[in-house]
Amino acid sequence: MNNAARSPERMAPDVPRAGPLAGMRVLEIGSTVAGPFCGRLLADFGAEVIKIEPPEGDPVRTMGKRFEGKSLYAASIFRNKELVSIDLRKAGGQVLAAQLAATCDVLVENFRPGALEKWGLGYADLSARNPGLVMVRISGFGQTGPYSQRAGYGVIGEAVSGLRHLTGDPDRAPSRVAVSMTDYITGLYAAFGASLALFARQRTGRGQCIDAALYECAFSFMEPWIPAHQKLGHVANRAGSRLPESTPNNLYPTADDSYIHITAMGDAVFRRLAVAMDQPALVDDPRFKDAVSRSKHDDELDELIGQWTSAHPLVVLEAALARVNVPATRIFTIADIFADPHYRARDAIVEAPDDELGGIAMANVVPRLSDTPGAVRHSGHRVGQDTHRVLQNLLGLSDAQIDTLAAAGIVRCGPSPVHPSTP
Repeated sequence: MNNAARSPERMAPDVPRAGPLAGMRVLEIGSTVAGPFCGRLLADFGAEVIKIEPPEGDPVRTMGKRFEGKSLYAASIFRNKELVSIDLRKAGGQVLAAQLAATCDVLVENFRPGALEKWGLGYADLSARNPGLVMVRISGFGQTGPYSQRAGYGVIGEAVSGLRHLTGDPDRAPSRVAVSMTDYITGLYAAFGASLALFARQRTGRGQCIDAALYECAFSFMEPWIPAHQKLGHVANRAGSRLPESTPNNLYPTADDSYIHITAMGDAVFRRLAVAMDQPALVDDPRFKDAVSRSKHDDELDELIGQWTSAHPLVVLEAALARVNVPATRIFTIADIFADPHYRARDAIVEAPDDELGGIAMANVVPRLSDTPGAVRHSGHRVGQDTHRVLQNLLGLSDAQIDTLAAAGIVRCGPSPVHPSTP
């Protein structure tokens, strides 16, 4: 079913699982953001994702805003998944996890390296029973190396990667984006790695282990500054709203106390900007004749552009630059996004069915595939909502056996979903 037909107000239907990963089963035992985001990406594109949560719930349920007692963050990052609650700290829970892994194509985890091995859930143990298993291992510093046993959240990896050093204004301490950026970067790489490993399995018949380290995934975004340091000794620093060596590419003030970001580093685009500014002679100025020269004189050029933008209100600038096809925009807030006609026309926001709240808005599936698109089928379920059904269907456990496990605190069973995630 094509998501592009839905508007933000319409409810994403509880459709059968489809997409390029349909038929794949994933066991997610990661927590917080990086592991669950990896699992969410796989689920969005059709994989059957079974998430194991501890009885007290994943820590992400304590993050973000709440509505009527429900975590809105969890409702989004746990979407399209079946949620089972198993206590992996108990031997019985470890046995259940191993049994579930034997039925799966992919396992996603983000424990500290060595933790799963202590529970008999390491790659060697699980692949001996299921040679085709692809195991995605997300950690702060990787499975090897002197830092491998360090505790590492995403922002710690971001700091070690050098990316945090580049974030913010040069005259103050490094800043951060108000989302778990490095966790998302790593979850994206991890899902990419899982997909590549499944593709390779078609040829070899065997799975493999994927080592996705938070600091390394963030470090990969330092790409332009790695050879610059090796060859020139250059240490990149914070540059505020400017993108260094790409001029003009900055945020400029407007007459109505707002800002507009203008990007015109290419020669042809810069000529169009000069026309919009009614200063065509700028393109003949030796300081601004080409992209390299403009970057050498970025302060002077930014000052000239800022003088022009400061004389006009934001809407006038946006219209003038749009007419000559110069990339420029105001800085959107989330309220702007909800009101924006382009977001609406492309159905970038969908409303996922939710048992308790009726529907919850969230970002639609990206990227958009023309023939095998992903879909948002339902929001994140409650802790243990699918435990009974998954253990019964996949492991063949009886009601009595599941009741015994629940009484022992090994599993937690929640009420059955109103909108089941599978037909």
